[in-house]
Amino acid sequence: MRIFVNDKPLELISYEELDSEKFYEHVYRQSDEIPADVEWEDDVIFHEPSHDLIIRLLYLLRTRKMKNLDSVTLVSEDKGTLKTFVKSRFLIVKAAGGIVSKKEKVLMIYRLGKWDFPKGKMDRGETPEQCAKREVEEECNIVVKLRTPIVKTWHTYTQNRKSILKKTYWYAMESLNDATMKPQAEEGIEDIQWMSEADAKTALINSYPSMRYLFKHYLKMQLKPHKA
Repeated sequence: MRIFVNDKPLELISYEELDSEKFYEHVYRQSDEIPADVEWEDDVIFHEPSHDLIIRLLYLLRTRKMKNLDSVTLVSEDKGTLKTFVKSRFLIVKAAGGIVSKKEKVLMIYRLGKWDFPKGKMDRGETPEQCAKREVEEECNIVVKLRTPIVKTWHTYTQNRKSILKKTYWYAMESLNDATMKPQAEEGIEDIQWMSEADAKTALINSYPSMRYLFKHYLKMQLKPHKA
């Protein structure tokens, strides 16, 4: 499970998933304390972190930029309990969206000064598939056909002093009709464009790490052989 906290990836893994060849610049054990003036660089790993340590870590990630930090990994023999505790520190919000394709191009929106993919929160009683299709069609004023799931992303933010963890379901989609395509201005979308893979990668430089993570999964999915 990967959660983006203040745009930094926080990985929750088991020891079976631990890459033995990856080097971590900072290694902490269960009994270790996080220094008050810590300035991490590159990759950090915590083995069997206590609940108190997790709480402090989440606070640091939410309140400090740590420009030189690449990633944080929490590893535990009991990954399920680890995930449950981390998620308990947030109010969970669910959303869904999609990467829409048209021939060799994908659809991107420009909102809040960054390039993004269309998505939105789930309404009561909606399935992720229903939400994803509705949100994409509303935000872009197009008609789409749902294809296959891509990945789920998790990212955190603060709203009304509450710590929110948003779980977003992403789907590959196909454009059926974009004759009246236009950005949904009331949702703060300023522009909408069909982009080649190369142009999308360039646009994603000015985006969120979670969107680059999503697009990488989308591209990997396109390379997989399709079943007859």
